[in-house]
Amino acid sequence: MDLRHLRYFLVVAEELHFTRAAQRLHIAQPPLSQQIRALEEELGVELFERNRRRVALTPAGEHFRRRASALLGELAVACEETRRIGEGRAGELSVGFTSSLPFTSLLPEVLLDFRQTYPGVTLTLRELFTARQFEALREGTLDIGFVRYDGLAPPEDLVLTEIRRDPLRLVINARHPLAGQAQVALSELADEPFIVYPAGVGTGLNSRVRTLCKAAGYAPRVVQEAGEATTQIGLVAAGLGVAILPAPLECVHIGEVRYLPLRDEGAHVSLALATRSGPQPALLRNFVERVQAHLSPEAGALLRQQAAHLLP
Repeated sequence: MDLRHLRYFLVVAEELHFTRAAQRLHIAQPPLSQQIRALEEELGVELFERNRRRVALTPAGEHFRRRASALLGELAVACEETRRIGEGRAGELSVGFTSSLPFTSLLPEVLLDFRQTYPGVTLTLRELFTARQFEALREGTLDIGFVRYDGLAPPEDLVLTEIRRDPLRLVINARHPLAGQAQVALSELADEPFIVYPAGVGTGLNSRVRTLCKAAGYAPRVVQEAGEATTQIGLVAAGLGVAILPAPLECVHIGEVRYLPLRDEGAHVSLALATRSGPQPALLRNFVERVQAHLSPEAGALLRQQAAHLLP
């Protein structure tokens, strides 16, 4: 059945006059009458009672009018929803992030902006270590991730785009002899006990710290592991050792803890957007565009250069 027949039928059902209906449809009356007869023949029933004085719907015609009107209404809704999804204005987006990101202004600003700009999109947020985000991207349960990146070669099947660099900070007990210094070098920490993330949690920070310590001439002596950054800070306050964490965590204020800059070259950890390789849907490109709006001009330009396939 041609949808055009349904539209023609509904206009005639509204006007109950073939001439006026033909004028509304911008066609001649004879072709319109032929289309209605063809529809009646296909259905095997008369939809209209016709005589020289009046046109009226039959009981079957009235029933068909209600159902056809609802059908075309649903079709219009489906078409609009499809357009919105195709334009990235509706749908669902799963976003991963590492535990230190909420301590920056970037994630809250991007999420608020995106929700206001695209209220028809449902955002699902997942706090995951970097390695677990990579797994979720491969599994298709994550669309995009904010990951901590050590600057080495990314996984071959994923695309990593650096968007900012956060300096690393030495987290040290306030009573430690080094706590009063303006900054320290990692070489001064060769004999210190270190508090780090567990080896299996999948953060890139451990490898970054080990690389920096190796460049300073030693391997860190690990005395305690903790899976949460705030737990590590609490253990430093208790005097169990020192930790090295991204600078955004400086906002965690504990009286017995100091955060000191590191003088060593490369003492930073990168924040990157991670996506699957290949063409990306408009919904994901729209999200990346809102991320770009909250970066520095330099970082925004770098994002556009590195992730042209992600930006509209």
